[in-house]
Amino acid sequence: MKITRLTVNQFKQFRQPVTLDNLTDGINLFVGPNESGKSTLVNAIRAAFFERYKSTGVANLQPWGDSAAAPEVEIDFEWQNQTWKLQKRFLKRQRCDLLIDQQHFSGDQAEEKLADLLGYQFASKGASKAEHWGIPGLLWVEQGCIQNIHLPVDHAGHHLKSALSGTLGDITSTGGDELIARVENERAALLTKTGQPTGELKKIQQECEQLQTQLIELNDKVQRYRTSVDRLGQLLQQRDEIDSQQPWLPYRAKAKEAEAALAAAQALQNEQQRDQQALKNCHSNLEFCQQQLRDFEQRAQQLSQRDAEKTKAARALAECQQFTAQLKQRRELAEQEFQKAKDALKAAREQINRRNLQREHDRLSEQLNQLRQNHQATAELQAALLKLRAQLQTQAVDDKQLARLKALHKELHEIHIREQAIATRLQYDLQPGKSIQIDDQAINGTGEQLLLKSTSISIPGVGTLQIHPGGKDINDLLRTRERLQAEAASVLTQLKVTSLAEAENHVTQNQQVAAQIDQHQTRLQMLAPKGVDAVVSDFKLAEQQHQSLTEELAKLPDAPAGAIDERQVETALATAEAVLKTAENANYEHLRELALRERECESANNEWQKLQAELQSPEHQSRQRESLDRLSHLKAEENQLRNAIQNRQKQIDSANPAILQQDVKRFTNSAESLENEAANRTVEISTLQVQLETLGAQGLDEAQNTIEQEFKRLSQRRQQLQRRASALDLLLNLLRENRQILTRQLQTPLQKHLNHYLNLLFPGATLTVDENLRPEILTRQNNNADLNALSFGAREQMGLISRLAYADLLNEAGRPTLIILDDALVHCDGERLEQMKRVLFDAGERHQVILFSCHPERWRGLGGGGENARQWKMMAIVFAVLLLPCLQPR
Repeated sequence: MKITRLTVNQFKQFRQPVTLDNLTDGINLFVGPNESGKSTLVNAIRAAFFERYKSTGVANLQPWGDSAAAPEVEIDFEWQNQTWKLQKRFLKRQRCDLLIDQQHFSGDQAEEKLADLLGYQFASKGASKAEHWGIPGLLWVEQGCIQNIHLPVDHAGHHLKSALSGTLGDITSTGGDELIARVENERAALLTKTGQPTGELKKIQQECEQLQTQLIELNDKVQRYRTSVDRLGQLLQQRDEIDSQQPWLPYRAKAKEAEAALAAAQALQNEQQRDQQALKNCHSNLEFCQQQLRDFEQRAQQLSQRDAEKTKAARALAECQQFTAQLKQRRELAEQEFQKAKDALKAAREQINRRNLQREHDRLSEQLNQLRQNHQATAELQAALLKLRAQLQTQAVDDKQLARLKALHKELHEIHIREQAIATRLQYDLQPGKSIQIDDQAINGTGEQLLLKSTSISIPGVGTLQIHPGGKDINDLLRTRERLQAEAASVLTQLKVTSLAEAENHVTQNQQVAAQIDQHQTRLQMLAPKGVDAVVSDFKLAEQQHQSLTEELAKLPDAPAGAIDERQVETALATAEAVLKTAENANYEHLRELALRERECESANNEWQKLQAELQSPEHQSRQRESLDRLSHLKAEENQLRNAIQNRQKQIDSANPAILQQDVKRFTNSAESLENEAANRTVEISTLQVQLETLGAQGLDEAQNTIEQEFKRLSQRRQQLQRRASALDLLLNLLRENRQILTRQLQTPLQKHLNHYLNLLFPGATLTVDENLRPEILTRQNNNADLNALSFGAREQMGLISRLAYADLLNEAGRPTLIILDDALVHCDGERLEQMKRVLFDAGERHQVILFSCHPERWRGLGGGGENARQWKMMAIVFAVLLLPCLQPR
C-alpha cells in the first residue's frame, strides 16, 4: 500500500487546505519545526480511517474556536495495481466516499471496505479507541508511543493470526478458536478458571451438602427420640420405686435431733464465754489494785527525796544572792558612758544630715526649674494639638464621598460634551432694537443657544416657532444629567461644601494641618517620651520633694561652729556600747541564774509540802486500806471462776458441738438432695413426655426416607456433572496444548523477520515472542533481558524493529502495509541511530515509510533518494512562506 496524496482542510490548526502529494515508495521524510502541523497530518490520516464520518465525538478535529468548521480529509493511495481515493468530511455536511478505479462506495459501506482491507474495526459508539485500531494501530505510531508494543500487538492479534493463516494453511483458522471458545464456555458452566465448581455443578453440590446436613440432623433427632424413650422409662421406674417411699423424712428427723443437741452444747459454750470474760476482767482488776499499792509505796519514798532537794535548792540560792549588788553597780557606770557617746554621735550626724539635705535641696531646685519649663512647653503643644485636631475634625472630608463627587463631575462634564455635540444650535443676529422671546427669556443682539428640549420662540409681528430637537438620546441625556446633578448636590451637602473646588481646598488644608499635627507630636514626643501625664506627674513630684526638703531644713538646728569627726565619735560609741553589753550580759546572766535558783527553791518546797499533806491525809490512808481489802476479794473470785470454767469445759468437750453441727448439715443436705432428685425427676418426666409427643407428630421416619431418596438422586447427578467437568477440562487442556504447538509454528516466520532486523542492530542477538506473538526476551551475548527491563531508548528500538517484522509478515501474507512514524527514536544515541537508519532503509525496500521529525540533522544519511529530498525542500519552503501565516494555535 502506497499513499500518493494527502489533503486536509479545516482540520485542527489547518484552517485552509494543505496538500502533500508526489509521495513515493520507500522512505518519505518530512521535517519541520514544532507546531508546524506534522502531528496534525498524522492525526488526519488516523481520523480518515479510524473515525466514522457520522461520529459526533470528534469535535476536537475542528480548528480551535471555530464550531462551524467541517474537518475534511482526502487520501489517494495505491494497492494491488488499483487506485483508491478516500474523501471524508466530519461534523458538518458529513460524507464518506471511496473510489476504487471506477467503482464507487459511500457511507458505512465505504468505511467497512477500508476496515476489512487494513484490518481494524470501528467503535460502536463515540470516538475510536486503541482497542479498535488493529493492524494500523500497530504500524502507525503516534508521537512518544513507539516503545509501547504489547498492547498494540494484543489489539492486532486476531488480524495478525488471520494473515498468518494464509501462509501456513488453516492451522490457525477461526474454527479452532471457536472450538476452544466453545469448550471453554462449556467448562466455565461447570468449573471456574481455578478449577472450582460453579453453575449447576456448584448448585448440585450445595444442595447435596444441604440434604446431607438435613439427613444428619434427622438422624440425630431419631437417635434423641429413642434415647428419650429409654430415659422416660427409667425415670418412671425410679419414681415408683424411690419417690413413693419418701426417703428424705428419716433424715429430716435426725437433723432435728442433732439441732437440739447442738443448741444445748451452744448454751454451755455461751456460759463458758461469759465466765472467761469475767475471769479476764478479774485479772485486770487485780493488776490495777496491785499497781495502786505499788504507787503508795513509791509516794512515801518520793517524800524523803523531795526533802533533800529542798535543802539543796535553799543553799544554792544563798550563794547566788551574794553577787547581785556588785553586778548592778558595774552596769550603771557602763550605761552612763554609753549615753555620753550616743549624744556626741547624734550631734555629729545632725550636722552631716543638714549638709546632705542642703545639697539635695539645691539639686531639686535646678530640676524643678527644668521640669517647670518642660511642663509649660508640653501644655502649650497639647493645646495647639487640640486646636489643630478640632480644625481637622471640623473640615474633614470623606475620601469615598470626594471620589464619588469627582466621578459625578467627570460624568457631568462628559454629558456636557455630549450635549454640545447633539444639541440643536440656535444662532441669531437681530437688528438693533429688535428682540425675540425664547420660552420666557427675551433675546436681542447676536449670540447662540443650545436647545436640548422643546423650545418656543416668539417673534413679534411674525408668530411663534416650536423647535423640537430630533436626537433620540436627548431625553435620556437630560434625565441622566438631572440625576447626576441631584446626586452631586447630595454629596456636596454631606461634605458640607458648595463645590468640588471647596472640597479639594479642604483636603489640601487638612493635609497641611495633619503635617503640623505630626510636627507638634514629634516635639511633644521629644519633650514627653513617656506622655504628658508623666511630665505633669514628674513636675508635681519634684515640687513636693522640694517643699518637703525646705520644711525639713527649717526644723533642723543651726550647725555648730566647729567640725565634728564622725568616725572618732562612732569609735568611742562602739567602745562604750561593747562595755555596756558586757556589763548587761553579766547582769542578765546573774539575774537569770538568781531567778532560776529562786524558782527551784520554791518548787522544791511546794512539792515537799504537797506530798507530805497528801500522804498524811485521811483520804489517802482510806484508799490504801480499800485497795488491800479489794485485793483479797478479787483473789477469791479468781479461784471460783477458774473452777467453774474447768468443769464446764469438760461438759462441752463431751458434747462435741463441731460434730453435732456437721450432723445437722449432713442430715439436712441428704434430705434436700433426695427431695430435689424427686422434683427434678417429675419435671424431666413432663418435659420428655412433651418432647416425645412433638417428635412423634413430625413423622421423623417418613422425612428421613424422603431426604435419603433425594440425596441419592442428587448424588448421582453430581457424579455425572463431575465426570463431564473432568472430561471438558481434559479436552480443553489437549486443545490448548495443540494450539501452543500450532502457535510455535506461527512464531517461526515472525521470528525470522525479527532476527533479520535485529542482526542489523545487534549481530548474533535474538528476540523471542510469546504465544500471543508479543516480543518478550532479548538475548545478547548469552545475557537475557525482559523487554520491559531495557532502557527507554532500547525499548524504542525494539518497538520499531518489532513493527517492521510484523509489516514484513503481513506483506508476505499479501496484506497492505503502511508505516507511519511521528518523531520516533528521539532517545537514540548517535551510534544506535546510524544502525537504525540502516534498519529503516532496509524496510523501505518493501514498504512505504512516512517519517515526520523536527530534527532534520538526525536523519541525514537515511538514504531517502535525491528526488524525495528536493520535494521535501520545496515542501518546507511552502510551509515557511505560504502556510505558516495561516496557522493558528489550536
